[in-house]
Amino acid sequence: MLVGMHGYGQTRHITKLDGGKITTAEIDTFIKSAMEAAKVQGVNLAILNNNKIAYVQSYGFRNKPKNALADTATIVYGASFSKAVFGYLIMKLVGEKVLELDTPLYHYLKQPIASYKYFADLKDDDRWKQITARMCLSHTTGLPNVRYFNPITNAEDSVGVMKIYFTPGSKYAYSGEGFRLLQMVVEEITNTKIHQLAKEKIFEPLNMKRTGYIWYESFGDDNVAVGHLNDGSIDVKRKRKEAVAGGSLVTTIADYAKFIQQVMQRRALSKKSYDTMLSPQIAIHSVTQFPPITQEITTENDAIQLSYGLGWGLINCPAYGRAFFKEGNGGSWRNYNINFRDKGISIILMTNSENGETIFQPVIEKLLGKTCIPWKWNGYHPY
Repeated sequence: MLVGMHGYGQTRHITKLDGGKITTAEIDTFIKSAMEAAKVQGVNLAILNNNKIAYVQSYGFRNKPKNALADTATIVYGASFSKAVFGYLIMKLVGEKVLELDTPLYHYLKQPIASYKYFADLKDDDRWKQITARMCLSHTTGLPNVRYFNPITNAEDSVGVMKIYFTPGSKYAYSGEGFRLLQMVVEEITNTKIHQLAKEKIFEPLNMKRTGYIWYESFGDDNVAVGHLNDGSIDVKRKRKEAVAGGSLVTTIADYAKFIQQVMQRRALSKKSYDTMLSPQIAIHSVTQFPPITQEITTENDAIQLSYGLGWGLINCPAYGRAFFKEGNGGSWRNYNINFRDKGISIILMTNSENGETIFQPVIEKLLGKTCIPWKWNGYHPY
């Protein structure tokens, strides 16, 4: 397995959660062996120590059939990393008094929510009046994850029904449609598309030149990853012209590490905004992260205080303290980021392989040590 790499403030060793050290040579050797064993075509890695970028590396291929290697400037699909960035953007807007977390969203709109075509199915259920920005960011709206997926039958729904499945704010159920609703509200009250807001307020200040919610021609076509599906086929992401707050982000490992560094260093937001964003809004008792919306619950993650903040999942490890995390899964794109805020240590893994998540647990435990990450709840099974 060949390696593509850009130097980025590289250190010779990384500090693990227990204070132990691992050399970057050991990291490279382990990841390449894990990729080979799991048949993962491409991996992008970033590690933060002391809340600062310590190591950024890309391994394998951006396009294996073309024998094209990845590097740290290769554009990859962020998938639901989009939601973490959007949550941060909303907290900036809250700080600017553009909106409030607990004001029902319909108060900001020119029409009732059910009057908008995308949400017209809600016309006979006025619980949409209860939905707030806080609920959207903490996945407690009661809306489904995606409207073309039936959360009851677990099957494709040709009609694409939008429905509120439980009283808003009462429990957690992962919902991309909640993010879509909040995006619609933000774009209406600011009269600005979210890709432009994110560019002005996050990407440009952080010099994230190869990141966007839409495709910019400045990205070029020379260094863009494709996805590798398990059946051997190639997944080419379309160049979006319309932003999707919950899932259209494209970025590079070097760029996304800058964003995580900003969050870990608690810069650009007030202390109150950071504390709110990374504080539990709802305890999570679902058996898995992406369940059909059911009544089935578990207490097996209570010991780690599994919960959701605003745009981020949260845990509290007995050994290492508080952490916030986000996944990004879409077909051949599998991403994971966890940030141990009390230790100043973060790891970002972005893969362009459908089976990429099979290396998450082995890699994180080798590079950082044993953690209390709820692997079963995440649905991650090691190769």
